[in-house]
Amino acid sequence: MSRRQKACRELLASGMEDFEEKLFSFLCDHNGLVSMDRFKNLLEETGLRDSDFRLRETMSKFRTVLERQLHDENELRGTVDKDTFLDCVSDNIVVISKALTSQFVIPEFKPFTDIIDKIYESCKDNMQGLPAQYIPQLARGNPKHWGVSICTVDGQRYDLGDTTIPFCLQSVVKPLNYALTLNDLSPEVVHKYVGQEPSGRSFNELTLDYQHKPHNPMINAGAIVISSLLKKGLVIADRFDYPQKKDEPDLRFVQKAMDELRRLAGQEHVSFNNSVYLSERATADRNFALGYYMRENKCFPPEADLVETLEFYFQLCSIEVTAKSGAVMAATLANGGICPTTGDNVLDSQAVQNTLSLMHSCGMYDYSGQFAFKVGLPAKSGVAGGVLLVIPNVMGIFTWSPPLDQWGNSSRGVQFCEELVANFNFHNYDNLKHTNKKYDPRGRAVESKAQDVVNLLFSAFNGDVTAMRRYALLGMDMSLADYDGRTALHLAAAEGHEPIVRFLLDKCGVNAHLKDRWDFTAYDDAKRFKHDDIAEILLAYMKKHPPADGNTKIDDVSTKMAKLSA
Repeated sequence: MSRRQKACRELLASGMEDFEEKLFSFLCDHNGLVSMDRFKNLLEETGLRDSDFRLRETMSKFRTVLERQLHDENELRGTVDKDTFLDCVSDNIVVISKALTSQFVIPEFKPFTDIIDKIYESCKDNMQGLPAQYIPQLARGNPKHWGVSICTVDGQRYDLGDTTIPFCLQSVVKPLNYALTLNDLSPEVVHKYVGQEPSGRSFNELTLDYQHKPHNPMINAGAIVISSLLKKGLVIADRFDYPQKKDEPDLRFVQKAMDELRRLAGQEHVSFNNSVYLSERATADRNFALGYYMRENKCFPPEADLVETLEFYFQLCSIEVTAKSGAVMAATLANGGICPTTGDNVLDSQAVQNTLSLMHSCGMYDYSGQFAFKVGLPAKSGVAGGVLLVIPNVMGIFTWSPPLDQWGNSSRGVQFCEELVANFNFHNYDNLKHTNKKYDPRGRAVESKAQDVVNLLFSAFNGDVTAMRRYALLGMDMSLADYDGRTALHLAAAEGHEPIVRFLLDKCGVNAHLKDRWDFTAYDDAKRFKHDDIAEILLAYMKKHPPADGNTKIDDVSTKMAKLSA
């Protein structure tokens, strides 16, 4: 076990009450009050949003406090005292402590998202391709739209660009339907009708495998057969009464399928686009041809109705999501079927395992082999521009950009996936120990005192108060010094970072009399680099807290400099 993990465990073992007290101490101002917005921002920097279900009680109590403060002129709005703060966080202190002590799957979230920002901007300049032209509604897609959303298995979230605009899943729905069907009917039943091998042919080609079955569920033929099985598995209760108008397609089954997809998406945006459905049905000659060809070869279960199955398939392809809700779907697959934002166990682990296996080998149309070679992760694309990417046990990512490459995959989406794996140790066959050119965001820095010193001093040098709070909560010695005897307080004073200086003095009780190898204190550094305000703070603190030997004399900096030059 690492030193930092031991520190976390000791901190938690000492009681959550101790952690809550320490957390309040680090966050409160000189009036003994904590800003609720500041606390939320601190959590958001770890990837945890205030809408997370695991923070429901805390955020509800914060809202109650704010409502009370709106009607009470004597209270300072937006802040809470110690008792109120402890009461608000106590119900959700476990997840709060995990977030603030770097125990999530991506412990250092900001460095990770900084690289994601660069990849996103790099892909934004990719102008290759056009939106899908063979479906009129999709051809109207805006080529400038570009969004990336991330959700980890611990519920850490990050969004860039157009992540709230609804778009149709199209072929991205195929692995989701396959997973839901496996969950309902078992792999043995499902694979009586659909194979498990890459076809080596176009996704919509009129071909079957040697057993006269569709090659896999990720091509159109296999997805159509899966639709017949999924519909078979959807039992519509008597209470489920979908209002239907004359000449309108029967949406009862797709509505039920949408309910299951909403569970996968953590109850985030899932809707239906009737215009795309009608447009898709009007241009479905190839899919009808596939359907009749498969019926001739007895590919469907005996009770399946071909036209109803095809209608259902078109409806499923016309279900809308956003990049945000799609990322939660991907994260649910990454998390073994348990939605990380709600805790809902949507799929069993075997259904997820089989789905990811086929996504890895068959998910990116005719580019699947190249994608598996270059990216090495399960993914599924759709002609509306979506790419669902799963990093098992780590996170789900959903990208959306309508322009497609020659294989029908989003040009920006594929580039993002390839650059992601070029920067991070996410490829299935990356060696986590010996691949030095890539960054592994799942791992913490080398757990050693030397590394602690580097991290601490680097954060002080850059004025990163958030990192300093995290190190303090982890139980790190905030007085650690480097080879030259320089502490975080020395660097913060020399660089003029007043918030860091105040935090180290007021919250951590760092000894301001510590000297480096040249006999300089932090006060001396503040004077040398002309940060007079900080020098005054340090001088006042040093007089109030004299050294243990009782010597309160503070030498003039110029005298020390003269000694050094001599």
